[in-house]
Amino acid sequence: MSVQLKVYNQKAEAVSEMELSDKVFGLKANEALVHQAAVAQMGNERQVLAHTKDRSEVRGGGRKPWRQKGTGRARAGSNRSPIWKGGGVTFGPTKERNFKKQLNKKMKQQALCMVLSDKADSDSLVVLDKLEMNEFKTKVFDGMLTGLERKAFKIKQVDSKATKQESKKTKKQENEKARKPKRSILIINDKKDEKVKYSGRNLAGVEMLNLDNINILDLLKYKKLILTKAGIKKLEKNYG
Repeated sequence: MSVQLKVYNQKAEAVSEMELSDKVFGLKANEALVHQAAVAQMGNERQVLAHTKDRSEVRGGGRKPWRQKGTGRARAGSNRSPIWKGGGVTFGPTKERNFKKQLNKKMKQQALCMVLSDKADSDSLVVLDKLEMNEFKTKVFDGMLTGLERKAFKIKQVDSKATKQESKKTKKQENEKARKPKRSILIINDKKDEKVKYSGRNLAGVEMLNLDNINILDLLKYKKLILTKAGIKKLEKNYG
């Protein structure tokens, strides 16, 4: 069964419908594969920072502290021994650790398509006919997102002034109702556009990505996804 989604313009008006490919947006999720792909990406991006020096790396220790016999003390060959203060560290973390994980290309693509399918199935995907900005204007971009949240994602915006009239409710309940839902939107454009990039990059809870940089971690991190019509066609061409 094919997936049908409405196509919106930047004024949050439904202008048409689009049929999505089952090979990209109609897959059943395999949690184990998605988890494996996410762990592999996190491991490949991880930087190995923690490093302790062993006795060969610690400065000093070239001279035997005292002679082998006759002093009544235990034998010692170096003051850089791990049992000495200021000596090396035994079994500590080192920079030679490797967290990289390999995952073949088909598994990566399959996991990515499963997350995209879940977005489409849970009404967390909105398709735009195009994404363009005439000027560098964050306020205009924010207004566009607000309109899409209300009409496309069906997110209710709560007015904080309305709660002050309800005197029976406690202050805590008023604050909880007045608090707007946190924005969590990933926007993937099919082409590089500096005006779109700089207009939306300072908004809290909004991440801007180019289609070439699509990855499973960002798709999982953000609850809502906005894709352009041309971007969906490219995805279907590449992964379908």
